[in-house]
Amino acid sequence: MMNWEKLLLPEGFQAAAAGRQRSQFEKDYDRIIFSAPFRNLQDKTQVFPLPEQDFVHTRLTHSLEVSSVGRSLGKSAGTFLLEKYPALKNTQLQSFDIGGIVAAAALAHDIGNPPFGHAGEEAISDFFRFHPTGQRWREECSDQEWEDLTSFEGNAQGFRMLLDRKNGINISLPTLAAFTKYPRPSWASAADQKRRSQKKFGFFTNNLSDYRTLTDRMAIPQLAENCWMRHPLAFLVEAADDICYNIIDLEDGCTMGLVSQEKTISLLAAIIGDRFSPQKLEKYPGNRQKLAILRAMAINQLIEETDRVFRDSEPLLLTGAFDQALTDRIPSAAALEEISSLSIQKIYRSQPVLEKEAAGYQVLEGLLETFGTALYHHHFCKERFSGQNRSILRLLPEELALLSSQSAYPLLRGLLDFVSGMTDKYALSLYRRVKGISLPNT
Repeated sequence: MMNWEKLLLPEGFQAAAAGRQRSQFEKDYDRIIFSAPFRNLQDKTQVFPLPEQDFVHTRLTHSLEVSSVGRSLGKSAGTFLLEKYPALKNTQLQSFDIGGIVAAAALAHDIGNPPFGHAGEEAISDFFRFHPTGQRWREECSDQEWEDLTSFEGNAQGFRMLLDRKNGINISLPTLAAFTKYPRPSWASAADQKRRSQKKFGFFTNNLSDYRTLTDRMAIPQLAENCWMRHPLAFLVEAADDICYNIIDLEDGCTMGLVSQEKTISLLAAIIGDRFSPQKLEKYPGNRQKLAILRAMAINQLIEETDRVFRDSEPLLLTGAFDQALTDRIPSAAALEEISSLSIQKIYRSQPVLEKEAAGYQVLEGLLETFGTALYHHHFCKERFSGQNRSILRLLPEELALLSSQSAYPLLRGLLDFVSGMTDKYALSLYRRVKGISLPNT
């Protein structure tokens, strides 16, 4: 059974003393928001790749909104935990500290996502699965390393980014644990396929020792070999994301004309319940204003419902007996499922989204083919290392271009850091230039 004192204050970690300007968790938030990987989210796909409309969400605006919801959920959970556990009252933790953990972890939840959204994850994985240039690396990698490469996962890339000191982040263990929704490596068999925490994987092979150290410090038990329980606050981070993408993707879909105003209002009204008033809604003159007020009311309702489920389930979270999405247990779960089903049909599979995702596949495959070939020839097939390869390598970040390791996996991890860290527009621009489709401005 997990213990909140160790989960929030692992060995060697102290709460902020009274009078300090910032707690450690506030520092976590600030370090994330000022980091380059977070800043790049301003031009990464949320739903609509390369959006031309200023009202469509990017990964940056989505992350800020998820963090705001996460802070509310975390602060309410903190109030509950400090009241329930007298030992926590003897620490210097405050409810806003726990809110800060969830807010920071939620802020970073998409920090490892590549360009072009989830299509970008599939494009990277498919490059190693199917493309001849990708497959030539197979014999240079272990089975575990190859599983990482053929199953690229934004959550695991985010874990790597948060640990990479060159990004200047270096967050605390509680925030890193709350960030990790899927606490196992790619190749570890899921302890139980029905457990939410085992749905995906959360870190790459070369970060396994980092996560094992984290669990040792925080006394997080294993479910099976190399599979751990979630930190309980990770459920709140997940819930904040679930709330935002369901409600706000629907709002974007309505604004784009993919879902009717009437249908959107009825879906949000089903969540708002008795507080929904058609008469009051008509007082707002514009459609955007109507959507904005309904969105705010729906999110507030979902926060209240999720908070109640967290409080009721908290003892089971500590033992690992509860392992499902909090939003699957709230009264509005059926309404969220209806929104999700409609979004898949009307938004995520709409013509503009599918067309731009298809373009994203071509862009990422082209970049990986170009840079992957140059790296492979330089390190493993020098007789084929050409002047073109040499020019291509000079476009890579200096730390990767100068990497002398003869081990393939570090080279490929560095290449994927470079490619997955690109914004959508930069990936498209670089693809055009390295393929000779366009030339740099002179």
